[in-house]
Amino acid sequence: MSELELNGVPIVDTFAEAFPIVGTRLVISAATDGWALTAAQLACGNATSVIACDVEAAIEGTVSADASPDGRPALSVLMFAFSREKLQSAVSNRVGQCVLTCPTTACYNGLDDCEREKQISIGGQLRFFGDGFQASKKVADRRLWRMPVMDGEFVCEDRFGTVKGVAGGNLLIGGSDQSAALHAAESAVLAMIAVPDTILPFPGGIVRSGSKVGSRYKKLKASTNDAYCPTLTSQVETSLLPGTAAVYEIVIDGLSAERVAEAMRVGLHAACECPGVTMVTAGNYGGKLGKHHFSLRDLL
Repeated sequence: MSELELNGVPIVDTFAEAFPIVGTRLVISAATDGWALTAAQLACGNATSVIACDVEAAIEGTVSADASPDGRPALSVLMFAFSREKLQSAVSNRVGQCVLTCPTTACYNGLDDCEREKQISIGGQLRFFGDGFQASKKVADRRLWRMPVMDGEFVCEDRFGTVKGVAGGNLLIGGSDQSAALHAAESAVLAMIAVPDTILPFPGGIVRSGSKVGSRYKKLKASTNDAYCPTLTSQVETSLLPGTAAVYEIVIDGLSAERVAEAMRVGLHAACECPGVTMVTAGNYGGKLGKHHFSLRDLL
């Protein structure tokens, strides 16, 4: 049994283990909020885990009119990969397929003051779509590429900044039934998405299929986290506390360890205010794989 508690909820005295990762921020604008959202959602498709996806990505939030590079409705998106090379390839592909193709959009760098050697080329890669009709434009210190398209021009910034971020901060929230666990996870997500510089890359911010490293099947890198599966408690060494009938995981990526810790903190506190929560814990690999360790004790 856990020796920690928050609002009467047992908190397992453990830590979340997270990993260094390279991140960038895209600012996607459009003529309307709806088209900006459509482009951002498509650009973030199939981007939950770098175990099987080219990036981990999600919408970070709304960009205010005075902060939007062209004054139009805009959203910010964070994308993460294990190297700048992989990030450049994935971002340029996703912008080319999902933003360039979307009516009225433009795409801008959202990380300023980044040394050139830490930047990735995005507009510089996509400009060739203009087939020789593309044009370069300098606005203040921004180098933009203008590509002719059938509704006018697609504008994309030449280079995007990157930072060494953190991926894999996490919380595991258990409930007395599926409804209680899901309600607590949803409440945690609502609190966490308000933390800037972070994203929750899984569907609605929540993971039902938590994974462990490795598998009985040699070709698989990851498989179901059987220690947290309620239907397997009689077959495996379970990590579930008594009365736990369902568990949901929340995974957090961020541009800094401090932001990931803050998102975990507000999520932990929000979840523990919900009825029917039987436990909160976190996933780790014994501290051997990731250098960032977020102690739940510290987050109380």
